[in-house]
Amino acid sequence: MIDEALETATLQTVHDIAALRATIGDFRARGETVALIPTMGALHEGHLALVRAGRKSCRRTVVSIFVNPTQFGPHEDFRAYPRDEAGDLAKLRAARVDVLFMPAVAEMYPAGFSTTVSVGGLSEGLCGDFRPGHFAGVATIVAKLLLQSLPDVALFGEKDYQQLMVIKRLARDLDIPVRIEGVPTVREADGLALSSRNAYLSPAERSAAPMLHCVLAEIAAGLAAGKDAAPLLAAGRDALARAGFTPVQYLEARDAETLAPVARAEGPTRVFAAAYLGQTRLIDNVPVEKPPLP
Repeated sequence: MIDEALETATLQTVHDIAALRATIGDFRARGETVALIPTMGALHEGHLALVRAGRKSCRRTVVSIFVNPTQFGPHEDFRAYPRDEAGDLAKLRAARVDVLFMPAVAEMYPAGFSTTVSVGGLSEGLCGDFRPGHFAGVATIVAKLLLQSLPDVALFGEKDYQQLMVIKRLARDLDIPVRIEGVPTVREADGLALSSRNAYLSPAERSAAPMLHCVLAEIAAGLAAGKDAAPLLAAGRDALARAGFTPVQYLEARDAETLAPVARAEGPTRVFAAAYLGQTRLIDNVPVEKPPLP
């Protein structure tokens, strides 16, 4: 239960690490727990679901907005990435977030910065094959944010499932005392996973985009019924191509814990996809949910 004082608290915006630590130190001095929600801004309902989960877990919520240049490749959309500071502030105030951490690039990567955090294994394959250096950039910035804030809980969306697993491994391997929680993907009514990059889609592309989730769901249902992955994945690639997705970078069934490829769903399994619709790269994944035993 959140008390009246917290319900009426106003959003505090800080721009430097020292102020962030001082603010969180004040929370700690009062015995309050802290949830961190790292974002790159252009906030949507998926981000707000993370905020709500954080508010359920902890007394205080801290949201970071930082478009991290080190996780973008040289030909990716760093400069064009959607930004909406005024809209983000309004959403965070309405969601009763306590602190917004919005640092400049120079605050996070000061002159002479030369350290990179990389996570082997889980960062290989899937998006790791098509975005070289991406997960090293993610792991480095998340490690910094976790150490700067030392929250009790940090929350990430399952839409970026490979990222979630990389971050869980990062926190475990580096003994960072934080619980990493995944929050289920939030979708539009037609199944499209919410993403800041959906703003890039033309009206025609937006109409075709839900086919990505539809194909994943069909493959997952087949795997749940005991079918082999290979023919399901081949049929799924054909369906995506007919819907206008090109190229399909990957469409794979993977173990939900190790992310190793699987031929059949014999344990916890997820189906993953990344494909271009026009100039927009969409990713999604769904769990394979087997029917309960009689």
